[in-house]
Amino acid sequence: MDLPLHEDDLTDTGVLEPATVLAGLRVEDMPDVAVLCFFPEVVEALGAGGARRICRMSTERGRTPVWELELDGRRLAVMQPGVGAPLAAMFFEELIALGCTRFVAVGGAGALLHDLTLGHAIVVDSAVRDEGTSFHYLPPGRVVDADPHGVSVLSTVLDDAGVPFHVARSWTTDAIYRETRSRVERRKAEGCAVVEMEASAFIAVARYRGVRFAQLLLAADSLAGEAWDHRGWTTAREAREGLFRLAARAALAL
Repeated sequence: MDLPLHEDDLTDTGVLEPATVLAGLRVEDMPDVAVLCFFPEVVEALGAGGARRICRMSTERGRTPVWELELDGRRLAVMQPGVGAPLAAMFFEELIALGCTRFVAVGGAGALLHDLTLGHAIVVDSAVRDEGTSFHYLPPGRVVDADPHGVSVLSTVLDDAGVPFHVARSWTTDAIYRETRSRVERRKAEGCAVVEMEASAFIAVARYRGVRFAQLLLAADSLAGEAWDHRGWTTAREAREGLFRLAARAALAL
């Protein structure tokens, strides 16, 4: 089935570009490496721990800080990019416009497979584009492949840390309350191991803008059984903090 909008204008410049929105933003010494971290308590701890605030992005939802983290004597930017492909892609675009060229995103995802226990790590190697944002960056298609270099770097970092992980396809969807049982089964048949709301858009933006990108996911709640299981994933603080630190090391290695 074709999607209703297949407009071929990918080479056209946007009426509103990130640089225009950021024209009045004062940013001093922006790192070229960034982590897009979906774990709010991890990002908030950076500020509470005395990290330097590089700047604050303004939207209708308020002001979102960008923090500087130093790891192994090297600097990187960290921010929480909201939830969902449109908002996360907007923040991604703005960090690119500010000078970041290498990114790792890290966050939680719903497990579609029984063997993905709470806290299991997944490196995204492709994503089903069941969202709308990516179609404004890449030609229509069902699946988008991640940057093989990013997959390799993340895999090496996890191997070196002795962390078990899957390299797998994700299902990116805009509609958290329309993850029907029949659709879950179709996505599993397509090779999807997890479901989340941003990966395919991130991959599309990165390819369009020519930046390095990789994504690390934590198996969180579960849709593998007949009923949804929260599994207390938001309280798995040690696993969330640990994956963030590994994502930061991978970002520096991209």
